Amino acid sequence: MAKRDYYEVLGVDKNATEDQIKKAYRTIAIKYHPDRNPGNKEAEEKFKEAAEAYDVLHDPQKRQQYDQFGFNGPQGGFGGFNASSMNMDDIFSMFGDIFGGRAGFGGFGGGAHRGPQQHRGSDLRLKVRLTLEEIATGVTKKFKVRKDIPCAHCHGTGAEDGSGTETCPTCHGSGVITHTTQSIFGMMQTQGTCPTCNGSGRIIKNKCRHCGGTGVEKGEEVVEIKIPAGVAEGMIINVPGKGNAGHNKGINGDIQVFVEEIEDERFIRDDSDLIYNLLLDFPTAALGGDVEIPTIQGTKLRVKMEPGTQPGKTLRLRGKGLPAVQGYGRGNGDLVVNVSVYVPKTLSREEKEAIEKFKHSDNFQGDAATKRSIFQRFKNYFN
Repeated sequence: MAKRDYYEVLGVDKNATEDQIKKAYRTIAIKYHPDRNPGNKEAEEKFKEAAEAYDVLHDPQKRQQYDQFGFNGPQGGFGGFNASSMNMDDIFSMFGDIFGGRAGFGGFGGGAHRGPQQHRGSDLRLKVRLTLEEIATGVTKKFKVRKDIPCAHCHGTGAEDGSGTETCPTCHGSGVITHTTQSIFGMMQTQGTCPTCNGSGRIIKNKCRHCGGTGVEKGEEVVEIKIPAGVAEGMIINVPGKGNAGHNKGINGDIQVFVEEIEDERFIRDDSDLIYNLLLDFPTAALGGDVEIPTIQGTKLRVKMEPGTQPGKTLRLRGKGLPAVQGYGRGNGDLVVNVSVYVPKTLSREEKEAIEKFKHSDNFQGDAATKRSIFQRFKNYFN
């Protein structure tokens, strides 16, 4: 694929200041950062493309050469930087400073290497199915999780019989190695993870025969996970430090818990509101009276229905819905009661005779205002 103009890649014009170029690159790099787009090759290529454009445009000398000669440069080759052939660690080590001292951001992982690195265990994913009652109060769930745990034989060190570790001969304990490339602008240095020690700066003298030097083995652990009140379908709860153990006493990964709601037979959820369909008997609708409304909290509320209550009437019981999840609002939602009136399908002879007496009464025909209201609801439904 042909290269795009560097100014076009960053979305700036040719008169852009250094600060504007830096801001534009940071915006694009955050959008396509590999921690935000795991496994997305297209995002990775866009990330690298932006890094290459920034490498040229933020350097006054390179930018001048690019403006004059384009990609070819004055001596048949522009620069020595080719992001598509570089790994992410190299790019992070070069430009990590624009993210505030690290290449990761906003809770995402990653980062430029500044020295020996601890190995981090991978994350685990679990699914939890919750009832509305559990969502209303919050709940603690226990899971038996099969995962990487510290090796019992070497206690997670990866070394046999306490033989310990020694300084990596490749990186001399720094955890990184330096690559030097020649460009028309001179020698350019980049840093990457040491392939011998994988960034730890140490190598094991005598590897543990049980775990092969990794310091981890397969095992099981019962994990208690607290689910806060108010969560919703599709939310992800992150439980730090409960994922796979890191190699050689590294950092544990996390557990990501995906929330799934169990459909409730009584209530329909609408964000933090709950909808309850009340099937009212005809005598109570006509004469009025008290009815009991169940709540998700397990109690029942006594509500007075006015005489002549019509089907479709809505009652709103404030604060009787679900709580807002931590950090996403305040207080509780409402319990919305939709009133329907039950009309029996079969009647006894006495019931039929009683109703026949009122069939032609004006009160049972409906007044003009009621008819207009019904017609308008019918019209709105089809519009």
